Amino acid sequence: MTATAASGLQLASARPCIASSRRVFKAGAANLDVNSKAVSWTKLASACHLSQSLEPFRRSFASSSVKFNKVVIKAMSESSENKPVSGLPIDLKGKRAFIAGVADDNGYGWAIAKSLAAAGAEILVGTWVPALNIFETSLRRGKFDKSRVLPDGSLMEITKVYPLDAVFDNPDDVPEDIKTNKRYAGSANWTVKEVAESVKQDFGSIDILVHSLANGPEVSKPLLETSRNGYLAALSASSYSYVSLLKHFIPLMNPGGSSISLTYIASERVIPGYGGGMSSAKAALESDTRVLAFEAGRKHKIRVNTISAGPLRSRAAKAIGFIDTMIEYSIANAPLQKELSADEVGNAAAFLASPLASAITGAVIYVDNGLNAMGVGVDSPIFKDLNIPGEKH
Repeated sequence: MTATAASGLQLASARPCIASSRRVFKAGAANLDVNSKAVSWTKLASACHLSQSLEPFRRSFASSSVKFNKVVIKAMSESSENKPVSGLPIDLKGKRAFIAGVADDNGYGWAIAKSLAAAGAEILVGTWVPALNIFETSLRRGKFDKSRVLPDGSLMEITKVYPLDAVFDNPDDVPEDIKTNKRYAGSANWTVKEVAESVKQDFGSIDILVHSLANGPEVSKPLLETSRNGYLAALSASSYSYVSLLKHFIPLMNPGGSSISLTYIASERVIPGYGGGMSSAKAALESDTRVLAFEAGRKHKIRVNTISAGPLRSRAAKAIGFIDTMIEYSIANAPLQKELSADEVGNAAAFLASPLASAITGAVIYVDNGLNAMGVGVDSPIFKDLNIPGEKH
């Protein structure tokens, strides 16, 4: 990281920050939910770590205003005065993170990278090989500069971008049609084993490993219509890839390190339309998180957790076209009626990666405005005569 990176990430409420002996960068105040004025559904913009659709949900929601609670992130900079900081900062200064699955600036992987960088961590990323060229070109030409702005006003620095295809563990696993595919031309050493070896050669070790990968080629198909190949492909790309990633990177991880993945509520609840074996893949990911937490904890003193994030809008999800409805459903039915920000997921990851979460491992952490707690959709006409508090839609 550059010397201008924030040394810590401090979460505060919207009220004025408590006076501190360290200087607060005013430019670093970032409202996750910007303001409380009306925002139309079509302007809800965020990011999603999943590209799968949930087609059968066909609820209609009237366009109306939604009031957002304000959450403020402030970055604390080093001061020449050696005095204690008020509050409880997240400090990842001196730590190095590898985030697998960053291909643009509006997904969960990017948001996690930003939060880790804001807390002081050095950032390395792994990008899917076919998306590598456009990602690096956009980064180099400054197209992501606005998205790179950290709470202190500086830009997130990505120390190195590695080509990665987490479906393949080593070169022997790569089929000939992939080796000769022009989208892979010009890239080398992109299997999981090779990337881990490259990171070790370049940097020696890491402290934080993030898995932000998911793919289900038959996600639009009901489970009963999913082929064996489609089902296994979903598990390979979305769950076993995490096992492989941790297996190959754990020798590089310093004791006390943290590994984080991303899951979804479909692992434990029926989400019609989330098919192709993807619900099974997420269930496997969560089960593996518990087993990996035990094994990695006992053998390497590494913590392993997964974040179950609510629906957000990514470029891939918007292309499918159903994510808007799921966001509207979440806002209408979750305990916290507000749009979920990718930054909120990023901040949860920064916490899990920090010493503040030193006793948390093997956990599924829900970052979904509480939607996971609901047993019914309260927007149903069945409940129209009940006096249920909330925003009207």
